Amino acid sequence: MISDLIFMNGYGIYVWLSFVITLGMCSAIYVKTKKTLKKYEKEFLHELRNLSEQEKRKVLQKSKILNQISTTNREVI
Repeated sequence: MISDLIFMNGYGIYVWLSFVITLGMCSAIYVKTKKTLKKYEKEFLHELRNLSEQEKRKVLQKSKILNQISTTNREVI
């Protein structure tokens, strides 16, 4: 029963190889996207720190994403 699932009448190598390649590519895309997001979050926080207090208040009032970024980075702005 299990061997039939693994070998799939001789096509198992192609099916399982395709599955592994697809899983690997999806994982690589996820890691790259997460890394890019962290980079943009750091750039945003750096730019926010360089603003004057009045400009910071304006940005903080308008920003819906800032709460998520500050929670993710565990930094107080």
